[in-house]
Amino acid sequence: MDVPKELEKVIEITREQNKWRRTETINLIASENVMSPLAEAVYMSDFMSRYAEGKPYKRYYQGTKYVDEIETMTMDLINEITPSKYSDLRATSGTIANAAVFRVLANPGDKALITRVQAGAHVSHTKYGTLGALGIEHIEMPFDVDKMNVDVDKAVKMIEEIKPKFVVLGASLFLFPHPTKELADAAHSVNAKLVYDTAHVYGLVVGKVWPNPLEDGADVVTASTHKTFPGPQGGLLVTNDEELYKQVSRTIFPWFVSNHHLHRLPATAVTAIEMKYFGRDYASQIVKNAKALATALVERGFKVIAEHLGFTKSHQIAVDVKNFGGGAKVAKMLENVNIIVNKNLLPYDLPEAVNDPSGIRIGVQEMTRYGMKEGEMEEIAELMKQTVEGKNPEEIKRKVLELRSKFLDVKYTFNVDLKSSKTIPLII
Repeated sequence: MDVPKELEKVIEITREQNKWRRTETINLIASENVMSPLAEAVYMSDFMSRYAEGKPYKRYYQGTKYVDEIETMTMDLINEITPSKYSDLRATSGTIANAAVFRVLANPGDKALITRVQAGAHVSHTKYGTLGALGIEHIEMPFDVDKMNVDVDKAVKMIEEIKPKFVVLGASLFLFPHPTKELADAAHSVNAKLVYDTAHVYGLVVGKVWPNPLEDGADVVTASTHKTFPGPQGGLLVTNDEELYKQVSRTIFPWFVSNHHLHRLPATAVTAIEMKYFGRDYASQIVKNAKALATALVERGFKVIAEHLGFTKSHQIAVDVKNFGGGAKVAKMLENVNIIVNKNLLPYDLPEAVNDPSGIRIGVQEMTRYGMKEGEMEEIAELMKQTVEGKNPEEIKRKVLELRSKFLDVKYTFNVDLKSSKTIPLII
């Protein structure tokens, strides 16, 4: 039988995606990363076809002895590198991890305090997402635009007055660590819990360049496994509170997850091992690159947020591009030359400006993993400047392709011959 045209099209689209995003673009999306070839090799395994409802050694299916082993090992690795006492990897995304925690901590009609939507609160923190789905009232904490952070004094006062069931820290636009200790102390004084969503910065926590929220009083930390932590898409949670851990674990399954996409487990384990041995160097270079890119953009006339604070302490920078036509226009202009960013609300935008905000958000973690350093950040800034000035896009794209062609191999991983290794279960 001839190959169906539909099948040819599927293969063609997939090849084009791989070629474009992996070899031809400078990806600066702050919520993405790339796995190592080693992690991808174990991701493509028989685990992807199997089910394992429940927890290790307490399953509702047979045939899970190796699932139990890899899941337990991965949990131990996560606890080691965080560090934490308890972890759960069954949430298939950071949003699902948040949902399970929120469901345990509050009932419909209860109150939760979150960071402002324009200041980066993830949709899962809000009435537009998980809080709304659970019927929990969303109340925004005061935000200090000058400090690009939660206003500590006003937030503490609000916690004491409102007495929420929980407070959420962490964000999608996330330049500086939130004031965990102060707000955890305030939350605990009214018998509330503090949840810290490290989806964007978990790799920086593991790499010891960002504070571990558990050490500053957070009751539970949720995370994604595919942003600064460069693993497969998925979620996790960690805590040192045994009783809270038990309650949330009983809630993930069966409330929010049945089978938890088992092929994530070996790939997450490989990534955890990579971060154990290379995480500090990787995370440190991420922050250096973010600061270098911010500085280079300012030198070229861009308005980078929080210059007076050193721009950032994370993988992200935020740029006000209103003078160049706004976030939507600039993001599209950059995509046309193969530089990928996203439009983003800035703290002083109105929520209604979500489709055409003042800003763009830039993350350097993926290009850092491909080996780019401060010098390449200078080149990227120059290419961005030429783009917003309306220079020839085809010429700029040629320069982007030339730069990217020098950075095609993933770094901060182990040099393993995947074809000859007898220990890697390849299915390719």
